[in-house]
Amino acid sequence: MTKLFASRFLPEPIDPHALSSNPPLRGSSPLGVLLINLGTPDEPTAGAIRRYLAEFLSDPRVIEIPQWVWQVILRGFILTRRPQALAPKYKEIWLEQGSPLLVWSRAQAQGVQQHLTADGVRAHVELGMRYGNPSIASAMEKLRAAGCERILVVPMYPQYAASTTATAVDCVNAYAAKLRNQPELRFIKRYHDNVAYIDALAQQALQYWGLHGKPQRLLLSFHGLPRRTIEQGDPYHRDCMETTALLKQRLGADAGLVHVSFQSRFGAEKWLEPYTEPTLRAWAREGVEQVDVMCPGFLADCLETREEIEMQCRDAFLAEGGRQFRYISCLNDDAAWIAGLAGLVKKHLAGWES
Repeated sequence: MTKLFASRFLPEPIDPHALSSNPPLRGSSPLGVLLINLGTPDEPTAGAIRRYLAEFLSDPRVIEIPQWVWQVILRGFILTRRPQALAPKYKEIWLEQGSPLLVWSRAQAQGVQQHLTADGVRAHVELGMRYGNPSIASAMEKLRAAGCERILVVPMYPQYAASTTATAVDCVNAYAAKLRNQPELRFIKRYHDNVAYIDALAQQALQYWGLHGKPQRLLLSFHGLPRRTIEQGDPYHRDCMETTALLKQRLGADAGLVHVSFQSRFGAEKWLEPYTEPTLRAWAREGVEQVDVMCPGFLADCLETREEIEMQCRDAFLAEGGRQFRYISCLNDDAAWIAGLAGLVKKHLAGWES
């Protein structure tokens, strides 16, 4: 009976000669670096936008109301109308190489790879999008295929929010939860006060003003969040204010030009204030004629910066009597920022190279 049980339920003995006598040492494998950004539709069409929005807006970290209620609203109303309205806007900002967010995020990933290689760091850098393509799962698969046993996860959000950074972390952990042989993981939570990041923002503004002159006001437009999320403990607003304070310090005598607002409201509840477009309209009515706008919370230009700010907010400001509206682009492929991002990555890889 015992022999019968053993033959039916125990695994076959392992032939020791079938195993490698010299398995590779873990320290010899390359380090993995996973950059994660929000995501974008695959193309500027209603169908692609619908697929993207269905994934994005179904994330309970993004829409924090009971899903059984929300899914009725999302699929019955939003996904039947919103994609058609957004398609022309995406077409306006689409680059020859694809979505601006994907183009610039790839440039940043490639730049970090080049810096790490030049510095002698044996690392493999991949880009993953929380929603859409390339997916986080596909990026993790590439890192694993490259032999990466230790992976640093770098959300491309300088300011921490549960709806951005935390959901990216959730997605990576959900992928790892399905693995038998999991890699070691590290996560960068925030870098809103990183010196290289602040310096790159300041340099962006100062160089622009050196070429085109200074405005009457500089508006820093961060992405908004519902106020209740801050009241529930999300540190996002504090991170934004600390970024602003450090940037003002770095701008020195020009600090007085700087003001803050929050964009991209969604739904009827109260969000972080002041709101970007109403602020610009009010300034124009007050007699402010020259305004520059930057979006420090976005590391790469996207629909929210190119269409919402550069087009929609520009039109609103000029319609109310403003004379000059200028959008200063995101850091994108800025050489100083990419070097700074590579330095941030190296700092968080410390101790893993041995």
